[in-house]
Amino acid sequence: MSSNSAGKSMEEVMGFGGFGKKAKSFDLQAIFEETRRTAQERSKKNLGILNNVAVSKKEKPAVSEDESDEDATIGPPMPPPESLGNKLNKEDTDDSDESDEEEPGTFIPATHEVSLKHGSKPVSSLALDPSGARLVTGSHDFEMRFWDFAGMDRALQSFRHLTPCECHHMMNVDFSSTGEHILVVAANSQAKVFDRDGYEVLECVKGDQYLNDMYHTKGHNSMLNGGYWNPKVKDEFLTCSNDGTIRTWLLKDEGKKCQAIRKCKDKSGRRAQPTCCCYSRDGKLLAAATNDGSISLWDVKMKVHTTHVVRNAHTSGSDTSSIRFAHDNKTFCTRGGDDTVKLWDIRKIKHPVATACDLTNFFPVTDCTFSPNEKLLMTGTSVKRDAGRGKIVFMDRTDLEIVNEIEVSDSSAIRSLWHPKLNQIMVGTADGNIKILYDPERSVRGAKLSVVKKRKKLNQSEVFIRHKIITPYSLPLYREDRERSTKKQEEKDRKDPIKSHKPMAPLSGRGGAGGRLKAHGSTLASFIMKSIAKDTHDDSNPRDAILKHATAAESNPKWVSHAYAKTQPETIFRTSDDSLSEDEDSHVIIGSNKKPGEEEPSSKKMKPS
Repeated sequence: MSSNSAGKSMEEVMGFGGFGKKAKSFDLQAIFEETRRTAQERSKKNLGILNNVAVSKKEKPAVSEDESDEDATIGPPMPPPESLGNKLNKEDTDDSDESDEEEPGTFIPATHEVSLKHGSKPVSSLALDPSGARLVTGSHDFEMRFWDFAGMDRALQSFRHLTPCECHHMMNVDFSSTGEHILVVAANSQAKVFDRDGYEVLECVKGDQYLNDMYHTKGHNSMLNGGYWNPKVKDEFLTCSNDGTIRTWLLKDEGKKCQAIRKCKDKSGRRAQPTCCCYSRDGKLLAAATNDGSISLWDVKMKVHTTHVVRNAHTSGSDTSSIRFAHDNKTFCTRGGDDTVKLWDIRKIKHPVATACDLTNFFPVTDCTFSPNEKLLMTGTSVKRDAGRGKIVFMDRTDLEIVNEIEVSDSSAIRSLWHPKLNQIMVGTADGNIKILYDPERSVRGAKLSVVKKRKKLNQSEVFIRHKIITPYSLPLYREDRERSTKKQEEKDRKDPIKSHKPMAPLSGRGGAGGRLKAHGSTLASFIMKSIAKDTHDDSNPRDAILKHATAAESNPKWVSHAYAKTQPETIFRTSDDSLSEDEDSHVIIGSNKKPGEEEPSSKKMKPS
């Protein structure tokens, strides 16, 4: 009060009514009350459902009038009855769609198809990151290709391709649970890890090939057959090899040593080769199938003893190409090289729950996977060349009865996956193509992003054209050379030893030239040795060299001739003046003591031809 009185006295002394413009005041309570009343009237006018409001008030507990009025006006006004009816109808249609999708064979996204060209050889590995944005494929042509759906246009070209393991064909590729790394397994003994852009992160060490006990080696020493990331531990993965071991690795070790080693053995205790391996969905179990037809399961905490073993699960000697777990971590399926697909339950693992036969399989990497809702099983079939079409077969999970078959290619269908987020099916075929099946209404992103983009046209502003300026009367210094045909330019380049890469001609004569030396006699020392050393090369006729001593040897025999002077037969030498024909000389024995007219003994006569 003292401040107000002081202010009034100051105003009277100074002679004005106040210090500046007085701020406008608002009655907030009145504004809220007016807003509440207006909203209530608008709601009653638009809806016309006073009876429903009364019923809802009766169902609610008794409250004061002020509280009930405030509750009725909170939030935006209710939509009109027509919109409510439309919403209910929409929910009914959604429910009906969901009920239709639950029917097997009707919810498979296969109304449209897109083909990606990897190469000309079989696509033996296929992986899609968890978000569904990037696809990685590997083939028997030793190449790995990267496909980005968001960056591709209708040309459907990969943005990167590389040869990760030189001359070894790809066996499997797999994305980690975070999508940051890619495990690459080729037909060598060293697995590699790349990042999602294709740059190498690590390479596993190779084991010693001269050690029999695999526990004493740091890595695999034989060909790899498969690899898989741990779905729960983002930096852990496993590999299996023909050396009979399954090894787990950690990224932090940089591939220098493995974390654990598990040996696969047959029923007689001898080494068995694992053909495929995987983790369970919760990462607590590790499963592998071996070439003797057995299936072995380990707990991740156990490194020696198995928790479950199934002998003769598939035909012995056939390669079980795939093993995959369901989300319940109790059921898993296997794709055998004996043309069968089997469903197993860990709780009753002695016998399969269901079996599907007559599904041809020629490749050791053919997949068998569950659908996103796990009501179907999907696998590919193999065909011989020009003997049919490869199919994707969909089977009911309960009894493995074939629900649907889709022909995808003129060759075998090898790799297949059904991405849960995209709701699209990827199939790798033996003719080097990747088929993508999708439904425009039920699938999202993925191939749908690429097929709607037009091919990029070349921007004409980026093309630089050098115009030819003809100046016939300019000075020779500033005159440009006339354009010549490519044929004349090629002939000119052919005469140029540098452009044509003409090899240097051999040196002629003695010594060297241009820093080059001849192979013999090019240095002073070799020239002196050549002049000093005696040349023993003789090009004379050896017959003439011997006959020139005939007269001296006959007149003065020194060694052997004089000892046989009385018994030596008369020598007859043929001269060039002899007029005997070849037929007449054919029966004459040179150096014999028989005369030409005498008859030879019957034992020495030539047999008639």
